[in-house]
Amino acid sequence: MNKIIRGGCLAGRRTYIISGVGILSAVGAYLVGDIDIFGMLQTIFTLGGIYFLRKSREHKGEDNGQDSRKISE
Repeated sequence: MNKIIRGGCLAGRRTYIISGVGILSAVGAYLVGDIDIFGMLQTIFTLGGIYFLRKSREHKGEDNGQDSRKISE
């Protein structure tokens, strides 16, 4: 149960998953016609920026890929 709470094999990758799903949903919304091209690009650049900020933190050694919050057992 503790492995499920901590994220299992996806622990530390939550930011990447959320960014990827957000980008896919922005493209889907554009293709359906819910948003225009500028709204889609704004969403993609914002979520891409979050993705690359996280990557740069990992590269500098400030993040080891694990969640910094502690879960009490």
